[in-house]
Amino acid sequence: MTSSFSPQHLDVKAFAQAQGDLSDAVDLHNMPRLRADCAENVAGKVIWSAQGELRQASDGHDAAWMHLQAKTEVPLTCQRCLKTVEQALEVDRSFRFVKDEATAEAQDDESEEDLLVLSKDFDLLALVEDELLMALPLVPMHTSCQSEHAPTSKDDSDADVDAKPNPFAVLATMRLGKN
Repeated sequence: MTSSFSPQHLDVKAFAQAQGDLSDAVDLHNMPRLRADCAENVAGKVIWSAQGELRQASDGHDAAWMHLQAKTEVPLTCQRCLKTVEQALEVDRSFRFVKDEATAEAQDDESEEDLLVLSKDFDLLALVEDELLMALPLVPMHTSCQSEHAPTSKDDSDADVDAKPNPFAVLATMRLGKN
């Protein structure tokens, strides 16, 4: 990790001008909002890295950019069987920094990239946590699991389908009977 930049108090413009590079491994215990969404106590780490750069904007001025990558694995509750499922989370995004909130709001609809407000005291670890929270699945599930509510085998589920009449077929016969 570059010693002249602190991830909790990052001067974004200086970081971009210096083409700064930060990386670290942070305990999940230091990310309380992410930890709150987990199924049990977490013991893992978040591996992250950030690179800063200046790019010329459409108005001819230099704009500060940051590329962020992060990955971790968290225990979540499977919504099918209600047991713990380990979920890999990955973030790989670029952000352009603008001078203030009004500029970000005005340019947000037109820009393809994510916009953030330029700061001399930017909390990069909070951004890492925000991005990991957004990477959480809406409905965490095992790829396959045994649940008392889920069919135990393909044959059982096929038998249920065969035993019930297709509701559209029933409607079709009713419609044909009226003609």
